[in-house]
Amino acid sequence: MSSSINKFIEELQKYKSIENVFNPWQDYDEICDICPEAPAIRSNHLEQFLSARIPGARYLLVAEAVGYQGGRFTGVAMTSERILLGNHAGVKPSVILQDIQGRRTSNPDNQKLKDTQKNFGFTEPTATIVWGEVIKSKVSPYQVITWNIFPFHPFDRSKGPLTNRTPTAVELEVGAYYTEMLLKLCPNITVISIGGHSSRTLSKFGIENIHVPHPANGGAGNFRAAIKNILV
Repeated sequence: MSSSINKFIEELQKYKSIENVFNPWQDYDEICDICPEAPAIRSNHLEQFLSARIPGARYLLVAEAVGYQGGRFTGVAMTSERILLGNHAGVKPSVILQDIQGRRTSNPDNQKLKDTQKNFGFTEPTATIVWGEVIKSKVSPYQVITWNIFPFHPFDRSKGPLTNRTPTAVELEVGAYYTEMLLKLCPNITVISIGGHSSRTLSKFGIENIHVPHPANGGAGNFRAAIKNILV
């Protein structure tokens, strides 16, 4: 199975980014990234994350796109640096990575970062809420895979790389290709779509899914109420 996971990551690495999309497993930003090895570090994170879960995962949680506070710097969807580095009060690194210590890839010397981001890495509200609910459930975190329909980071070019934007319809269709590849590695998994864009895109491609509200923009309560009835 490890070879299949590595082939999947190699496919992700082949994606050629356009001017307002960042590929965490291939692209290097000399201002935002800590070193040229950052893409390899993020690829290793993803490989370890999936290897600990496939083929035994029961749930695939699929949101819309990678965010700059999450998978952009960790390589793992809906997972922040602060979690991987052990700087998160509610989610331990061992929830995500089983056998390795997570490494930072954001550049702490980047002047655009806040002091807390420089000292502790990025944190992402969605990551905190999603993994917090997984921890509270009776399901092992190693039975849960987090993913995005568009697995790369779309940003607003006019405002800079540390921003998020909604992926286009074309980007969502491109992303569905990788989601289908991932599903081949765990064909019997239950797919949970987080947010309307994810649900509609998955359904468009014939991927059966259970829809829950996205926790962003005040939706945390509705997300928690919905997900606790599924992760059993």
